[in-house]
Amino acid sequence: MLTRKATIDATRDAFRWQIPARYNIGLDISDTPAATVPDKPAIIDVAEDGSVRTLNFAQLRDRSNQFAHVVSDLSQPGDRIGVLLPQCIETAVAHAGILKSGRISLPLFTLFGPDALLHRLSDCQASVVLTDREGAEKLAQIKAQLPDLQQVISVDPEAENTHSFSFLCDDAPKDFTAVDSKPDDPAILIYTSGTTGKPKGALHAHRVLLGHLPGVEMSHNFFPEPGDKIWTPADWAWIGGLLDVLMPALHHGVTVVACRFRKFTAEAAFDLIRTQGIQNAFLPPTALKMMRRGTGEATRPLQMRSVASGGETLGKELITWGEEFLGTTINEFYGQTECNMIVSSCSALAPAEPGVMGYAVPGHVVEVFQEDAPAPADIGVQGRIAVRAPDPVMFLEYWNNPDATSQKFLHADGHDWLLTGDMGSKTASGRIAFVGRDDDIISSSGYRIGPAEIEDCLITHPAVQMAGVVGKPDPLRGEIVAAFIMLADGFSQSDALAAEIADHVKDQLAAYEFPRLVRFVSEMPMTTTGKIIRAELRRMAISDTLDA
Repeated sequence: MLTRKATIDATRDAFRWQIPARYNIGLDISDTPAATVPDKPAIIDVAEDGSVRTLNFAQLRDRSNQFAHVVSDLSQPGDRIGVLLPQCIETAVAHAGILKSGRISLPLFTLFGPDALLHRLSDCQASVVLTDREGAEKLAQIKAQLPDLQQVISVDPEAENTHSFSFLCDDAPKDFTAVDSKPDDPAILIYTSGTTGKPKGALHAHRVLLGHLPGVEMSHNFFPEPGDKIWTPADWAWIGGLLDVLMPALHHGVTVVACRFRKFTAEAAFDLIRTQGIQNAFLPPTALKMMRRGTGEATRPLQMRSVASGGETLGKELITWGEEFLGTTINEFYGQTECNMIVSSCSALAPAEPGVMGYAVPGHVVEVFQEDAPAPADIGVQGRIAVRAPDPVMFLEYWNNPDATSQKFLHADGHDWLLTGDMGSKTASGRIAFVGRDDDIISSSGYRIGPAEIEDCLITHPAVQMAGVVGKPDPLRGEIVAAFIMLADGFSQSDALAAEIADHVKDQLAAYEFPRLVRFVSEMPMTTTGKIIRAELRRMAISDTLDA
């Protein structure tokens, strides 16, 4: 949808939304490319043992049509249909089929335990779930508490108390007349990652895929180009995997590599990218940090066309490393489950600015409002990041939670604005810098401190593998900076090392930003999407129940 121009301003001026009167994501990602590139691989499914399954676009169309018949027989229009599977062919087939059938697709992480599944499935009253043997075992533990869950389908035929995916699909016709949906009709229900409380279901319309396209194209340097092939280690149950990678790539007729490592390592990631000829990747900051730590003199640099990253702010260290070992400048983007891919950098248009997310993506109006007033903040002044409504990428509502939905919006300057809940500032270059979630900001001795810059600084110390920073209540300063550190291999925790790490921040940043408390942890509390759960770190800082 983007037309490449010489500058971001010219590219933005040339952009126009193209939202048709009738639109269905399922048709868009399977039938449309099948009509032009039927024999091209849609999904290359790489297993951990190295075996490969391939599904071309014609097969994706046919199989998703068969699953649409299955879903139509087992549920009612508008029902929520869970997809509890890892990255694999069947996951792509399921989402396309569900959406063609007029049902609402419910992505679910395979890492979810029974309690997490119970919350989501009961909250939205899901009627059918597609899963595998492992997922079926989890569902069996909570089935008695899910009266609305009528059917469990498994891709593993030997799973107990389930219907066989293959058996059901094989008997279904390969032709299906998709529901004639409108762009604003409900399509996908994705639950938030729960960084700030109980996960809420963000209900998206079919237009959400079209709303993602400019940001995906920008963050991947005007994706697609001939020869592009994309992969992400991010689970397709996360909006970052599903709508930043899988669906936009299929929309464009680009091959997607499916491979979710049970244990992510730098060696495995480099090997996959090299052997599969992957040209484009969405690599979350956690993955980038692990890959950076895993590179050495023996590591052969890659020559990728584009790498995008989002979820946590990147620092100069990672940008520089990416240029050397990935062969491209990492483009940082920003968004959230409710309104994704609204800000992005694009190295094809302008050099990266470390620590700064990027420009508002063409088609999206992004503003930074003053903290205490519905008015734009000055350049360089921290405020609340907001997106003007309506917007094609913006969610419809929180599922069964009108109060939370209304609290998400602000009226100002004659428009409704979605408040992201994040703090940032506008730069003189016209970009937006991320500071942190509004409840992550540390107020210490009159200073307003964002955790991201300190975390970026901490990982430049050779002993630090990962870092999380929060404020700890202090009677004198209001709060002090507390840093939680996962050590790199070969380092042992000690008071001397803690002091050295704290001094590293003081030397590199500022005296008021250095962590007065440094604690070592064996594991960092993370959401399933790879974000640090700072609320848990704050709890640990307050209670002082820390790994010593």
